Amino acid sequence: MANKPTEQELRQQNIAEAVSKSELFFQKYGKIIYGCVAAILIIALAILAYNRFVLQPKKAEAQEEMFKAEQKFAQGDFELALAGDDNNLGFEDIITKYGTKAGEAVYLYAGACALQTGKFDDAIAYFKKYDGKEKILLSRAQAGIGDAYVGLEDNQSALDWYEKAAKTADNMYAAGYLLKAGLVAEELGDTAKALACYKQIKDQYPQAPEAADIDKYITRIEF
Repeated sequence: MANKPTEQELRQQNIAEAVSKSELFFQKYGKIIYGCVAAILIIALAILAYNRFVLQPKKAEAQEEMFKAEQKFAQGDFELALAGDDNNLGFEDIITKYGTKAGEAVYLYAGACALQTGKFDDAIAYFKKYDGKEKILLSRAQAGIGDAYVGLEDNQSALDWYEKAAKTADNMYAAGYLLKAGLVAEELGDTAKALACYKQIKDQYPQAPEAADIDKYITRIEF
């Protein structure tokens, strides 16, 4: 009668069977597996090469152009900052050529320039494209849309965007947006809405500059 295999012998037998199956598997599918690995490696190398030799240089170019346009913006030359000239690109050309490679702030700059030069529809389009995660800047973009709608004499839309900006900011900057919302609400004849905005400034943001003389706005409506 044959001796019963020991535990070690059984383990070795299982290992041998597993190795045998693996060898058969690779004999059958080895070319496909190696082909997939090679394809993944080629794609990874292509992505690394693109980032190093295409994307990074493009970002550097975009940021250099942004710096020049920002200088014009700081000088108050909003038309030139937006449209550029024969020597330097403006924000609108930077957007066309580079997209957001110079950063999401390019849309804020372009929107502000368009707003300052009376191109209200363009300002709305630029501000709406801003997709940054910083709430303070996002609220500024939303308030900029409100300003543009005021320029277009669409006070109801302006009111909606000012209120949205105030909710997004939820800090002392919100007081400025609430004050604008209140003034527009008064223009619309909605004194209840205006009063609510003014009281929110007084109650929630007493340290904000807008709160210093907010009582006169409240008194104007209540009495």
